[in-house]
Amino acid sequence: MIKLLKYFKDDIIECGTDEAGRGCIAGPVTAAAVILPKTFKNDVLRDSKKLTHTNRTALRKILEKEALSYGITHIFMETIDEINILNSSILAMHKSIEKLSPQPEHIIVDGNRFKPFKNIPYECIIKGDDKYLSIAAASILAKTYRDEYMEKIHEEFPMYNWKKNKGYPTKEHREAIRKYGITKYHRKSFRLLPEQLEMKF
Repeated sequence: MIKLLKYFKDDIIECGTDEAGRGCIAGPVTAAAVILPKTFKNDVLRDSKKLTHTNRTALRKILEKEALSYGITHIFMETIDEINILNSSILAMHKSIEKLSPQPEHIIVDGNRFKPFKNIPYECIIKGDDKYLSIAAASILAKTYRDEYMEKIHEEFPMYNWKKNKGYPTKEHREAIRKYGITKYHRKSFRLLPEQLEMKF
């Protein structure tokens, strides 16, 4: 197992940021930003997609207790439809970083797209959630908080089975849209039905 790196720059306050739910057709896109203490160690922590639900839940508790600071932000469907999913993902990351105290002096971002935040230097890192601890931590918090939200709204519209698919465009989810139509939680700017999904989004 590859050991994740602590920092991109270790002599300043650095945060990692990541989002969850970008490819979903329902629910918010959720981002987190995390500053870990210099002493933080964890051998299980990595990209949230590579961990079990049990591991993610346990890690969330550890991170909430041990992180120097963390911020989490949901950007909801109306905004996603208005400014698009990429801009919404970056906005969620910006708002999460804004919640950090102290503010970071350097930002590391999962992926290859970001916009400057308050003139703080940043680095985009492809698959950063499986290379750096703080980005992995952000991926855990973003995913667990978003999953929790989707499980909550599942109670309102159980026919879409969001507690299982979390708003991703599974066959079952798309068939439910065909049968019941869309809800206030669906992203209207996305291709929602099978015949609309011939092109990847």
